[in-house]
Amino acid sequence: MNIFENWKTVPNLLCFIRILLVPAFIVFYLKGYPLLSVAVLIVSGLTDCFDGKIARKFNQISALGKILDPIADKCTQIAVALVLLYKFNTSSSHTMKMFSYVFILFLFKEILMLAFGSYMLKIGLKPVAAEIFGKVATFVFYVVMVLIIGFGPEIGAFSTYNLRMAMPECMAFILVIISLILTFAALGSYIPNVWHQLKERKKEIGDNK
Repeated sequence: MNIFENWKTVPNLLCFIRILLVPAFIVFYLKGYPLLSVAVLIVSGLTDCFDGKIARKFNQISALGKILDPIADKCTQIAVALVLLYKFNTSSSHTMKMFSYVFILFLFKEILMLAFGSYMLKIGLKPVAAEIFGKVATFVFYVVMVLIIGFGPEIGAFSTYNLRMAMPECMAFILVIISLILTFAALGSYIPNVWHQLKERKKEIGDNK
């Protein structure tokens, strides 16, 4: 199947935009423009929200879109996790430094998903589409990370200008943990489908011998 068949669609354009926003987010945040980085992350989340709706409503679902959408999600989440790992680890708060390593778990999950998705494509299988857990986890991830980057202690775009706007450390930690739990719940929801496809492929190979 040609993945570039009917690829010139609005949802695919939104996916490309979301991928291009990843380096913009990293540069803005690390160069000291946190407000712009928050705006970029919000725009990224909105494109993620609307590309699927547009694809379904206007029948613009494409093979390329099914690949681009999860890649854009993974790249965005990896970028956010890396940036927050760095910012938490360089905080003056010992507690935040210790908590920073939680973001490694986000990275592990996303890299694992990318590896399995690449392997499935390599052997001719279809990467697993986002189930309800995946959609909820992605939505919560965006909301939580916008809140952390906007109002997190020491690192927040708004709290750096007004300390009274900073959320307590414990609240930031709880929000991140909630997002992490949902992230791994989403990972678990993909396993049955992946396992089933691998078993079917193994059976096909066995029948063709």
